[in-house]
Amino acid sequence: MAARLLRAVVLGPPGSGKGTVCERIAKSFGLQHLSSGQFLRENIKANTDIGALARQYLERGLLVPDHVFTRVMMTELDKMQAQPWLLDGFPRTLGQAEALDRICELDLVISLNIPFETLKDRLSARWIHPASGRVYNMEFNPPHVHGIDDTTGEPLIQREDDKPEAVAVRLRKYKDAAKPVMELYKNRGILHSFSGTETNKIWPYVYSLVSSKIPPIQAEEVN
Repeated sequence: MAARLLRAVVLGPPGSGKGTVCERIAKSFGLQHLSSGQFLRENIKANTDIGALARQYLERGLLVPDHVFTRVMMTELDKMQAQPWLLDGFPRTLGQAEALDRICELDLVISLNIPFETLKDRLSARWIHPASGRVYNMEFNPPHVHGIDDTTGEPLIQREDDKPEAVAVRLRKYKDAAKPVMELYKNRGILHSFSGTETNKIWPYVYSLVSSKIPPIQAEEVN
């Protein structure tokens, strides 16, 4: 029953391993993994009103603005009222955090602090399958065939903002936007930060923290 009440968020800069950590938490504790990027892609693919609006920004090479991104997330979260969930990639700004406050009270916020050089290396080696959002890293998680998605056989792309010259700007923007969000949750006493360069080394500490809130649905060796 405890898991039903849990509302948790994983925050971190691009390339910090949020998706991997969320997948592991979801599997170990039975929480629904809610990926903000996946919701956005699904709305765009389905050509919903909000998806069509988001597409207009993306086609012009612009970031999807707060009010549009928040509408996507509020619509999806409204469907999840009876389920335990774990948010990945939202809220990214104070405005998004305030919108989230209006519909629920968070129990736990996990922040992943990864050194700048590690993030830069990870992002520069990252290629994606645009339709699904599947991510490959050419150094430690390459596709079976270079440049080709394992599942569909379609070509992979490197996002413009994953190219080395764009990474520093992207990380600085994230840091500036995230700072007040971190302060908000820190002041509430629900922010827990984990630092390191490898997800596998951070994971045991994350697992122990979540275990202190709800029982795992399956035991796991964390070391």
